[in-house]
Formats: sequence, structure tokens, C-alpha cells
Amino acid sequence: MTQYTDATRKKVVRQHIQDGRTLKSLAAEYGVSVASISNWIRAYREEC
Repeated sequence: MTQYTDATRKKVVRQHIQDGRTLKSLAAEYGVSVASISNWIRAYREEC
């Protein structure tokens, strides 16, 4: 299982929220599951 740094997670979340990138395209680019990215986004929104 690959561990992703907080910086990478924030970068992916920012690209989705600010740039409008789809979860599928981000998952393909970074090699992360769509579910993981979705969890990162949910965690970010709960923080804010």
C-alpha cells in the first residue's frame, strides 16, 4: 500500500476543487483510487 504525503493529498484535492478536475482523471494521473481521493476531499471539507 502506497502512502501519500499531505502535500500530495492537498494538491490532488486542490486540483479537484479549484481546477474542476474529475476524480477519475486525478486517479489515473496519480495512481490513487477514486475512493481514496473522495475520502481526502471529504476530510478537507470537514476541516474547513
